[in-house]
Amino acid sequence: METDKNTMARDALLFHSTGRPGKIEITPTKPLTTQRELSLAYSPGVAVPCLEIEKNPATAYDYTSRGNVVAVISNGTAVLGLGDIGALASKPVMEGKAVLFKRFADVDGIDLEVDTKDVDEFVNCVRFLGPSFGGINLEDIKAPECFIIEQRLKELLDIPVFHDDQHGTAIIAAAGLINALHLTGRDIKETRLVVNGAGAAAIACVELLKAMGMPHDNVMLCDTRGVIYQGRTQGMNQWKSAHAVVTDRRTLAEALDGADVFFGLSAKGAVTQDMVRSMGPQPIIFAMANPDPEITPEEVKAVREDAIIATGRSDYPNQVNNVLGFPYIFRGALDVRASEINEAMKIAAAQALAALARQDVPDEVDAAYSGRRLHYGREYIIPAPFDPRLIVHVSSAVARAAMETGVARRPIEDMEAYHAALSARLDPTAGSLQRILDTIRKTPKRVVFAEGEEEKTIRAAVAFQGGGYGVPILIGREERIRDTIAEMGIAGADQLEIHNARLSRFNQKYIEFLYKRLQRKGALQRDCQRMVNQDRNVFAACMVATGDADAMVTGLTRSFGVAVDDITRVIDERPNELLMALTMVIVRGRTVFIADTNVHELPSSEQLADIACQAAAKARSFGHEPRVALMSFSNFGNPLREKAERIRHAVEVLDSRDVDFEYDGEMSADVALDPEVRKHYPFCRLSGPANVLVMPALHSANISYKLLQRFGGGSVIGPILMGLEKPAQIVQMGATVSDLVNAAAIAAHEATIA
Repeated sequence: METDKNTMARDALLFHSTGRPGKIEITPTKPLTTQRELSLAYSPGVAVPCLEIEKNPATAYDYTSRGNVVAVISNGTAVLGLGDIGALASKPVMEGKAVLFKRFADVDGIDLEVDTKDVDEFVNCVRFLGPSFGGINLEDIKAPECFIIEQRLKELLDIPVFHDDQHGTAIIAAAGLINALHLTGRDIKETRLVVNGAGAAAIACVELLKAMGMPHDNVMLCDTRGVIYQGRTQGMNQWKSAHAVVTDRRTLAEALDGADVFFGLSAKGAVTQDMVRSMGPQPIIFAMANPDPEITPEEVKAVREDAIIATGRSDYPNQVNNVLGFPYIFRGALDVRASEINEAMKIAAAQALAALARQDVPDEVDAAYSGRRLHYGREYIIPAPFDPRLIVHVSSAVARAAMETGVARRPIEDMEAYHAALSARLDPTAGSLQRILDTIRKTPKRVVFAEGEEEKTIRAAVAFQGGGYGVPILIGREERIRDTIAEMGIAGADQLEIHNARLSRFNQKYIEFLYKRLQRKGALQRDCQRMVNQDRNVFAACMVATGDADAMVTGLTRSFGVAVDDITRVIDERPNELLMALTMVIVRGRTVFIADTNVHELPSSEQLADIACQAAAKARSFGHEPRVALMSFSNFGNPLREKAERIRHAVEVLDSRDVDFEYDGEMSADVALDPEVRKHYPFCRLSGPANVLVMPALHSANISYKLLQRFGGGSVIGPILMGLEKPAQIVQMGATVSDLVNAAAIAAHEATIA
């Protein structure tokens, strides 16, 4: 154990000191590459927004970053489990908090360490800095000073002030309790709670749960002297007194006898196994002391197998982790320019978290937890921190509550658009897909998921159906699919349409259809029968080809090439179009379409021209005005090489077609993407950086997009299969549920616009 601690200490110091010290930096949001840009950013241009803000202070949100900046402020008097270590020593924690704001909610956090323990000095420092920020996150300030500081700053400032040690813990714990009560069949109004610890977080938990309906007399608060009862005088203050109850119980052990719920915000070892034994049926135990809980889950399970347990640690299930709350609470509050974070907003956040935990867990979460499959139940009552849906569910709930309670100064008019904008903050592909999703919701299609027995496919089908995108159809053995659904416990999967290829009533129809297609291509009828019965890709393609479904998606368990061969046995290429694959890559806010990434090994000039036309059309369907670059190692004949002749001729083919988009070539990647380099070729037809890159060969296209995805940190949609008479999409092997849903949406969209 000592060795592990030493290793952790060494790794932590290296992590913070390697490269640029610390965890944050300032990055400009505007270009500063020319003299004019410099003059606009600073003198003399900067005077203009200054004067506008002087006339109307509210315009600071329009002309500065104020609306997306939260100050993370501490005096270092109660840092994590370290206690009073001083303002400067708290800086690594405050930087860490700022990083979490950015990572999880795209909020810019600025850490400020205030070197005073005097309440008046601290309040004055923060109040006078208030105009710099859209919100104040108070952190690691000891009680009872934290109560006074927060209350006074809330009265003095017209921006959200939020002490996360209090309210963050309370919100996450409340979310877990909502689900624990649900699983044990309890009503919050009839539940008896014991809280050990009477500091900031404990009192915030009690106040929030009472606001949610837990009766005052059902809550017993304890500190190091025992139960806080009416009439007690020792160790009391106004915050403890507010929660004193009439009782003859005096110790924690007496308080826990028959209790339904325990919240621990105190110290290691505060709860014994005998105390746990004395609790009521199916006890709910949230032992949240850090770094070591009041009692470990192993100790609880040894005496009460019926218990639901949560801790503050990541190595146990049901972690009460504040990162589930504060980034998204501030995101929602900032987006509506809330003047405060009130009780309704906190309750909305807790309810949103609880509801999210009951939904199917995305693959991104499983990946973050080494592939461990998570699902709602006694060991998963609180969402995992890496769930990408948190920003949408929690932030929008907080924003809505702010509007409903009248503290929002810029109400959101279109909540659906707001949901899309939230998704796009962390997932660059979300905005690009939104147009497609909006279209298919209006005209839902029947989409076949060929690999219906796979768990990911089933979950994708449920998500597709739940999103209102259309009717999913699973291909596979019904009994096996039903068993998998039962094992996963996914709500909404019971009513999915399932077809067993061998037993389907359409079986003979598809055999005859396929035999008519392939009888002069070397296939016997029994060959077609075997393909329809045994190959789910073929069966799915037959459903689409004969009109029994509108589109299909596959590829999870087979390579792209194999899946293409299966589908093209059944579905022809569209006349005058080329079968090809287009991959959309989003890197650092820029979107490029790369083609052909998966089909043609060495396209001819005519094929390159076809690829350019089809890729440009698809880019338009995603809302991008295409600027097509035909890529090469050379630039407009320099150096003049025979291998580049094919690309130069493709440009001539496009010239002859009178197309309606910008294009040029042959050119290298830097010329295509960098305006400064392109200045050396003033005759180039592109008016800006290329966003459609037509690659000279399959190897360069495939390598390029995978390098951007893996090394460049790019987000990818595709490969998108194009050129078939009927819509079919193929995901990459090992694709996520989100990838499958996106591919199904693209296929459904093609069916809509066909």
